[in-house]
Amino acid sequence: MHEVIICEKPKASEKISAALSKNAVKKSYKKVPYYEFEENGKKTTVLTAVGHLYSLSPKDRKQKKLFDVEWVPLYEKDKKKKYVKNYVDAIKKLSKNADRFVHACDYDIEGTLIGYNALKYACGEKSLDNAVRMKFSTLTEEDLIEAYEHPLEIDFKQVDSGIARHVLDFFFGVNMSKYLTDSVMKATKRYIQLSAGRVQTPTLSILVDREKEISKFVPVPYWLIKADLDVSGVDEIITADHKKGKIMERKDADAILSECEGKDALVSGVDLKKTKKTPPVPFDLGSLQSEAYAVFGFSPRKTQQIAQNLYTEGYTSYPRTSSQKLPKSIGYDKILKKLSYNSAFGKQISKLKKPYKPNEGKKTDEAHPAIHPTGLLPKEISTDYRKIYELITYRFISVFGEDALLETMKTRLEIGKEEFSFSKKRMAKMGWMEHYPFKKVENDEFPNITEGETIDVKEVRAEDKETKPPARYNQASLIRELEKRGLGTKSTRANIIDILYNRKYVEGKKIVVNELGEHLIDTLKKYSSKITSEELTREFEEKMEGIMEGNTKKGEVIKEAEVEVASILDDIESNKLKIGEELYAAYRESRVVGKCKCGHNLILIDSPRGGSFVGCSGYPDCKSTYSLPRGASILKTTCEKCGLPMISFGKPRQRACLDPKCGKEGKEPTNEVVGKCPECGSNLIKRSGRYGEFIGCSGFPKCRFTQSIEKGD
Repeated sequence: MHEVIICEKPKASEKISAALSKNAVKKSYKKVPYYEFEENGKKTTVLTAVGHLYSLSPKDRKQKKLFDVEWVPLYEKDKKKKYVKNYVDAIKKLSKNADRFVHACDYDIEGTLIGYNALKYACGEKSLDNAVRMKFSTLTEEDLIEAYEHPLEIDFKQVDSGIARHVLDFFFGVNMSKYLTDSVMKATKRYIQLSAGRVQTPTLSILVDREKEISKFVPVPYWLIKADLDVSGVDEIITADHKKGKIMERKDADAILSECEGKDALVSGVDLKKTKKTPPVPFDLGSLQSEAYAVFGFSPRKTQQIAQNLYTEGYTSYPRTSSQKLPKSIGYDKILKKLSYNSAFGKQISKLKKPYKPNEGKKTDEAHPAIHPTGLLPKEISTDYRKIYELITYRFISVFGEDALLETMKTRLEIGKEEFSFSKKRMAKMGWMEHYPFKKVENDEFPNITEGETIDVKEVRAEDKETKPPARYNQASLIRELEKRGLGTKSTRANIIDILYNRKYVEGKKIVVNELGEHLIDTLKKYSSKITSEELTREFEEKMEGIMEGNTKKGEVIKEAEVEVASILDDIESNKLKIGEELYAAYRESRVVGKCKCGHNLILIDSPRGGSFVGCSGYPDCKSTYSLPRGASILKTTCEKCGLPMISFGKPRQRACLDPKCGKEGKEPTNEVVGKCPECGSNLIKRSGRYGEFIGCSGFPKCRFTQSIEKGD
């Protein structure tokens, strides 16, 4: 009997083969690693994908609306993924004539679809008749053996939901991006790379709405009245706040100051209160991303990638989960015991009370528990990986801790007829906070004050303030907002935000939408509000959930999406010229990088063949263009000689004028021969470029041999 196990990534195949047999032998086919072992007359081959091996592609690209799609090998669609062919070939070759197939990819929609497509298209559709599913949340030996010995049926509702999601993303993203790009080409004969998507565009719309709120905001002045107190026995001045908080009229603030002038403060009451602070709940992916951003400043995308790699290495559980639950089946005692071998963790674990009982949140996930350490201690990992690992581990330990106790002292004061108060806080009992070093602890000194006492007032003052506009989103708060609005999934939200940055619609840690992003949404809303509709996006999210629950059919959802997208495309088509003109105008404004020597603007232009260059907006009257080295960024500073923008490029980074000929006017090339080319035998001559002078082959461009001037001398 021959059994084939399909894994999602090479590291997972290594872990699974090691767990299932001590006799597994590592082999390779076309440089693709795989594992084999034979026990009790059964040969097992453990094969691996590298994420998605197949992608959707239109059957006929000449069609205007691309709805007729098929799954094709990823390397046929994306030339940068040529290496994927070897993985597909290995699965095809090594799974021939197998009797049993085991789908062992990650247990979520994407992992399910990766394994399903590998079985259907690489192993052959008949493989699905003899296939079972491993379900595991950690790559520990114990969990993998359990998943292998007690396999499940493949959940074809989960498969259908994954297929529907990919088809819908294709329908919306590819078609809308194509139509918008074509509209600009039709209206202006210019190519610009525009991007729209099922979740991406409503997300950008949320950011644009916030941008408009901020720009329209008119600040209103107000005053805060503060009293600085010299309290006996306390080294620092204590500041009390007026009871009314914001004073919106200056005359009212002046009246309060007048009433308080020259008077001491009478303590009218001292209230002491103790408040329980329950332990935090375990991390789901969203809360991990939010906490890592707050504590370390890591982007959600970075946190997700690190957490995924920690899982693959076996240190933590599967990260793409919505759960805030830790079921007993994960083995609290076993995990905490293993973690105790680390002295820092052990010190905290020794203070926990048995029996261990976690404080859990409300959110659940049928596929996986909350994120937690496995107990396997990492030896050598990078600083950033260790930060995320310790964040997850200390959070896990702290959920088993006791309630913390916060003691609050609120002191009420009277200065003349005006009421003030100040509060102090300190921890009466650290509880779980002792186990979680990432939480700021309030530990104020409580002054020795009693009711009826008089306190010396150093000064009563008014602070001039202005109301502030709504805060800008950062990446973590935007992910929370998307989750609250039901847009995207736990796995896709970080990637959606990345796309908005990569498309240059937004920038900055506090997310600012640029002119192109804002005009894109304004234009789309004007001509087809469905494109930016949160309701439509959320409705389809719910329907894809319905597919998994068996309440909706894949075909019905796809057909409905086709109708909606066709309607959107018709809206774009009927307003193509107006949309194209408006988007191109916004694009040009957003891409201005400086002034051309002719007086027009210089703009950054995307090439249809990839890459970008700088050209004059006065084209065709001015045909000035400037190439950009790979990876170059345009700086805000200008060249002292010619006034063009400066650029930064290369490794290590260098600065130079946008014009590579700047400062070289009137200098004719010497064509000084300095030797023979070692590669083709032609003359070597002195040349000049962005990097200064160098030696180059006279046979250029057929021969591209170069060397630095120092080596040539």
